[in-house]
Amino acid sequence: MQTDGYAAYDDFDTRKGITLMHCMAHARRKFSDALQNDKVRAEYALSMFQKLYAIERNIKDEQLDTDAILELRHQEAVPVLKHLKDWMTDEYPKVLPKSPIGQAIAYSLPRWDKLSVYASNPILNIDNNPVENAIRPVAIGRKNYLFAGSDEAAQRAAMIYSLFATCRLHKINPYDWLKDVLARMHLYSTSNISELLPHNWKKLE
Repeated sequence: MQTDGYAAYDDFDTRKGITLMHCMAHARRKFSDALQNDKVRAEYALSMFQKLYAIERNIKDEQLDTDAILELRHQEAVPVLKHLKDWMTDEYPKVLPKSPIGQAIAYSLPRWDKLSVYASNPILNIDNNPVENAIRPVAIGRKNYLFAGSDEAAQRAAMIYSLFATCRLHKINPYDWLKDVLARMHLYSTSNISELLPHNWKKLE
């Protein structure tokens, strides 16, 4: 489960079967916000983040398989992650805790292990940006769906938005998916209904 550093998410880390990891984009943004306060330190940290993201761009551009992703991250990303953690540990006592650069380090350093989890698993992403981009239309149109009628209606709407976002992620026309699913969902039971979820449905075409 990939999240920002909001403390309420820490509860999930204690639940069986859930591994909590954090989003590198949120950590990087803190240092970007600190540029006006401490340009030298902020730019140095951002240069390290840039190296990490360059590795991820290379993975995407080269369309590497899982073994190659893990190997590249181990060889190139892990040393940068360790160096940046050591650098923050050394620099934090030298800055004012309430300054923007102090807050950037204070946000990232305690969460660094969870920010680094992605490097140990090739299917994980360095940040949560793909999900945030997927839900942006919902956030932009929030006022349009301010009144759902009831809590149950809001829950159903959220489920529909999630299914349509999954269609978009897998380049599926939501209309085609919904038309097909409604026509034959009566043939499925609770034990195999998951076959009709968008990411599985595409395999049935």
